[in-house]
Amino acid sequence: MRQDSHGPIGVFDSGIGGLTVLKALMARLPHERTLYLGDTARVPYGTKSGEVVTRYSLKNAEFLLERGIKLLVVACNTASAAALPALQAALPVPVLGVIEPGARTALQRTRGGGVGVIGTPGTVRSGAYQRALEAGNPKVAVKSRACPLFVPLAEEGWTTGDVPLLVAREYLAGFARDGVDTLVLGCTHYPLLKGVIAEVVGPHVSLVDSAEATAEAVAELLGEKGLLAPPGSAGAPEHAFFVTDVPERFVEVGARFLGRPIPSAEQVDLRF
Repeated sequence: MRQDSHGPIGVFDSGIGGLTVLKALMARLPHERTLYLGDTARVPYGTKSGEVVTRYSLKNAEFLLERGIKLLVVACNTASAAALPALQAALPVPVLGVIEPGARTALQRTRGGGVGVIGTPGTVRSGAYQRALEAGNPKVAVKSRACPLFVPLAEEGWTTGDVPLLVAREYLAGFARDGVDTLVLGCTHYPLLKGVIAEVVGPHVSLVDSAEATAEAVAELLGEKGLLAPPGSAGAPEHAFFVTDVPERFVEVGARFLGRPIPSAEQVDLRF
């Protein structure tokens, strides 16, 4: 399959969280077209088996591939942990997940202390970030913590004030005692809570946004392969959105994650 630099970047997630990855991509690569697929009919992926997540992921990728994408970003941490090897083997275009870029950035930033990882129970249970970190530095000390309440707080817009601050203190207080100097936000919802997370862990802890790290990795890979969209293409790049369940909530809530209005999202039926 011949790849075209004018083709869009494909991004999929189990729902709306991956829009923080898309936001970072749009900021880092403003000339690129994008296609985003949120599998809102089957969210969340974190409660499902790796086999099922891989099957869903391959179907998502097939949908985007049929629309001419030049690169696929797996914006879901659970799918990145479970399905990345299968996707890379099956697809004729480059495939990037969010875990390896986040781990690599954390290793670059740590000053020799521990690296903390926060994510959903499924992501933490998978051990994917720990494996990626230890592959880059076998001596790194990794402390992981599931923070499940951060997801509903982000989706409800409760990202400042006493409630998220109390929840963050409950989850994150132990990291200071463990000597963590770098903290990976290992869920695409968590950048919305970056302010309260930073307040709790303090200025001595560097926060790694996996969305931003992934956008940088995408830019590097497209550059290496000569697939960057040429600057000055006619008009602003197009950004299309697809969902597998009713789009109204996606459009409303997703705007907070993307940082700009979502004009519309097309509902599609991915039959298995």
